[in-house]
Amino acid sequence: MTAPLPSRFHDLVPATLRRAWATEGHCPDLDLYALFRARRIADPHATAVIDAGGEVSYAELDHRARCLATGLAEAGVCPGDVVGVQLPNTQEAVAADLAVAALGAVVLPFPVGRGGREAVSLLGRSGARAVIAASAHRGVEHARELAGLSGELPALRAVIAAGPGPVPDGCLPLADLLRTDATAFTPARPDPDTAARILVSSGSEAEPKMVAYSHNALAGGRGNTLAPLLRDGIRPRCLFLVPLASAFGSSGTAVTLARHGGSLVLLDRFTPDAALEAILAHRPTHVLGVPTMVRMMLDRLPDARETPAGLTALILGGSALDAATHDEARRAFGCAVVNLYGSADGVNCHGGLTGQSAADDHPDSGPGIKVGRPVPGVCEIRIAPLPGGAAGEPGEIVARGPMTPLCYVGAPELNMRYRTAGGWVRTGDLGMLDADGALRVVGRLKDIVIRGGANISPAEVEGELSSHPDIREVMCVGVPDPLMGERLAACVVPRAGRKPGLESLCGHLDTRGLERRKHPERLLLVTDELPLTPAGKPDRAALRERAAAEFPSDHAQAV
Repeated sequence: MTAPLPSRFHDLVPATLRRAWATEGHCPDLDLYALFRARRIADPHATAVIDAGGEVSYAELDHRARCLATGLAEAGVCPGDVVGVQLPNTQEAVAADLAVAALGAVVLPFPVGRGGREAVSLLGRSGARAVIAASAHRGVEHARELAGLSGELPALRAVIAAGPGPVPDGCLPLADLLRTDATAFTPARPDPDTAARILVSSGSEAEPKMVAYSHNALAGGRGNTLAPLLRDGIRPRCLFLVPLASAFGSSGTAVTLARHGGSLVLLDRFTPDAALEAILAHRPTHVLGVPTMVRMMLDRLPDARETPAGLTALILGGSALDAATHDEARRAFGCAVVNLYGSADGVNCHGGLTGQSAADDHPDSGPGIKVGRPVPGVCEIRIAPLPGGAAGEPGEIVARGPMTPLCYVGAPELNMRYRTAGGWVRTGDLGMLDADGALRVVGRLKDIVIRGGANISPAEVEGELSSHPDIREVMCVGVPDPLMGERLAACVVPRAGRKPGLESLCGHLDTRGLERRKHPERLLLVTDELPLTPAGKPDRAALRERAAAEFPSDHAQAV
């Protein structure tokens, strides 16, 4: 029986368009568990997941998922219910994804490391009926914390504790649910255009945004994003350095396993040494992470016992990748380096395996970052002019296509702000389309620094500074100023043994032709690494706070 679509997951894309995308073959038009089950039947002994606990086959993973689905049903989870999952990258997290899908319920993964208050906000606004959380992870007892806060969640029926050690009061042990008898379990068959997963995005709001995705949008639209990066006839073997519970990590269970029949290689926590060891030990075809992670790995490579080989691609998202790091990574790892532009809000674009933009081979002097041509099977992209904007200037990137999410969850004001007539999504990103149809991303509307009434795009300045010989990594943020409103601060991770100064940075920007009103006026040297959010993205907000503390506005001097 088709599960009813809860009203809180109202699809803001016209149904005729959804059906047209499925008819045109852009979506498999099956629910995620059915797709996975077909892979399991076709090749039951193929490796599905590799983590710190070892390898698990498709057949073994399917058995765990069906047992867990039975246990969740006995705990009161019904089709259409939301189930929160706060687990590290493990086999249990993947089994939870599949079990919830098999029930016809909706999974809400969010990374370990998010505090109890934020977790309660996500679970409360989504109306979650159950949550599976780690008993203990890196010193944090997530399950115990959530059980203690369950009184604030009237819809919550069960807190399920995963992991070794004593089961906290008020929790059900995941181990017991996994031991249930699943022989009589019958999977649900939800409409593939109904909600399957809620992606959590940090965004600029006071609380994280939640975005509901259908089975077709995940396996179809997001699956089509990965498809051009696969080699014909070779099963993908994807090492995820980012959390599976992040928006980027949604390409794990739903895409790598269910859509493409590959294998997942998982780290429960990223470190550059662990990542390099996993590449050498498990020989993945693809590594998915963020540019900061690759820079950290490149710093360790001179001390590595072996050089990584056999990779098809490094797939990097979350922030723009500078040309110097791109070229260094391509040489060091011997594979394509793909900078993926995308967000949980419903947009993805990249240049494919042959769309590399190495500065040595394909000099590119255009504005922003060239990220490739939009693909109809993923999403169509348009540029909406900004108020008062002139012809040819960047505008806001808007997108619509098979990967477009249903709606924002628990936040009708976000649907009003970011969704337009006909199902288009306002991304909040600035960009433009080249004459050949390629998309250039110039920056974020919300990141614009306004200095004395003039707009400065931090992304533009970061792109120019990234080629400075003393800089390993850079992010620019605005700091308050009583005279100018804001001034631009460059937060720089220097290369080993280097200590760039502000004068050197500005001189470099002069040679690059960047007008002086856009030059940074403050320099914050970061001696370790740029901070990352729990989802693995560079934490611009944390840097903004750090820079503001380092350069208090009452000490700012006019320049």
